[in-house]
Amino acid sequence: MGRNIVETIVGAVVLVVAGVFVFYAFAKSDQSTSSGYELTARFGRVDGLKRGADVTLSGVKVGSITGIDLDSKTYQAVVHLVVSSSVQLPDDTNAKIISESLLGGMVLVLEPGADTKTLKPGGEITNTQDAISLTELIAKFMFGGTGKK
Repeated sequence: MGRNIVETIVGAVVLVVAGVFVFYAFAKSDQSTSSGYELTARFGRVDGLKRGADVTLSGVKVGSITGIDLDSKTYQAVVHLVVSSSVQLPDDTNAKIISESLLGGMVLVLEPGADTKTLKPGGEITNTQDAISLTELIAKFMFGGTGKK
């Protein structure tokens, strides 16, 4: 009888610890209250980029993706991002979508230009580079395709 009580207590402790981990994960996963300003960027393709993905500058996270929409007139993907208010980006900033690693997700990388004017909240990054599909890249390498027809 004493063994059943010990097993029940250990089981309850395990469930409480698991509950704490679940609560912590949910609390940390939705960081939508970040302070900063919103920008948009238009891309021809955003393969693998998801809401919540990191926005980096020189390898440092400076923001996150808040949404991705499709412009029904131009058929371009419109990416909405929030950048930290401590980062002032020049008007000629470049934005490109790259793979974080071979197994990781996609991130949006910002490369500031040399313009003296800065992007205002609600502004748009006009210099963009689309995501490169890994499968297309591998196919070009394996089959020697140049993309010319």
